Amino acid sequence: MTYELEIQIEELRVELRNAVDDAERRQIQAELEMAQAELIVADAELDGLAEVEPPC
Repeated sequence: MTYELEIQIEELRVELRNAVDDAERRQIQAELEMAQAELIVADAELDGLAEVEPPC
Protein backbone atom coordinates (compact mmCIF):
# COMPACT_ATOMS: atom_id res chain seq x y z
CA MET A 1 0.00 0.00 0.00
CA THR A 2 2.73 2.44 0.84
CA TYR A 3 4.52 1.80 -2.44
CA GLU A 4 1.40 2.81 -4.37
CA LEU A 5 1.06 5.96 -2.28
CA GLU A 6 4.69 6.85 -2.88
CA ILE A 7 4.17 6.46 -6.64
CA GLN A 8 1.01 8.57 -6.47
CA ILE A 9 2.87 11.29 -4.55
CA GLU A 10 5.64 11.40 -7.13
CA GLU A 11 3.09 11.62 -9.96
CA LEU A 12 1.27 14.45 -8.19
CA ARG A 13 4.54 16.32 -7.74
CA VAL A 14 5.16 16.09 -11.48
CA GLU A 15 1.61 17.26 -12.20
CA LEU A 16 2.07 20.15 -9.78
CA ARG A 17 5.23 21.28 -11.57
CA ASN A 18 3.38 21.16 -14.89
CA ALA A 19 0.14 22.83 -13.73
CA VAL A 20 -0.89 25.67 -16.02
CA ASP A 21 -3.18 27.73 -13.77
CA ASP A 22 -3.76 28.50 -10.12
CA ALA A 23 -7.00 26.49 -9.82
CA GLU A 24 -5.33 23.36 -11.16
CA ARG A 25 -2.31 23.96 -8.93
CA ARG A 26 -4.51 24.30 -5.82
CA GLN A 27 -6.40 21.10 -6.61
CA ILE A 28 -3.23 19.11 -7.23
CA GLN A 29 -1.66 20.54 -4.06
CA ALA A 30 -4.69 19.42 -2.04
CA GLU A 31 -4.51 15.92 -3.56
CA LEU A 32 -0.78 15.81 -2.83
CA GLU A 33 -1.32 16.78 0.81
CA MET A 34 -4.02 14.10 1.19
CA ALA A 35 -1.76 11.43 -0.31
CA GLN A 36 1.11 12.48 1.97
CA ALA A 37 -1.19 12.27 5.00
CA GLU A 38 -2.37 8.82 3.91
CA LEU A 39 1.26 7.72 3.61
CA ILE A 40 2.01 8.94 7.12
CA VAL A 41 -0.97 6.99 8.49
CA ALA A 42 -0.03 3.87 6.52
CA ASP A 43 3.56 4.04 7.76
CA ALA A 44 2.35 4.45 11.35
CA GLU A 45 0.05 1.46 10.97
CA LEU A 46 2.90 -0.64 9.61
CA ASP A 47 5.15 0.45 12.45
CA GLY A 48 2.45 -0.55 14.90
CA LEU A 49 2.04 -3.94 13.27
CA ALA A 50 5.77 -4.52 13.36
CA GLU A 51 5.83 -3.96 17.12
CA VAL A 52 2.97 -6.30 17.97
CA GLU A 53 4.10 -9.44 19.78
CA PRO A 54 2.58 -12.77 18.84
CA PRO A 55 0.00 -14.16 21.27
CA CYS A 56 1.28 -16.58 23.94
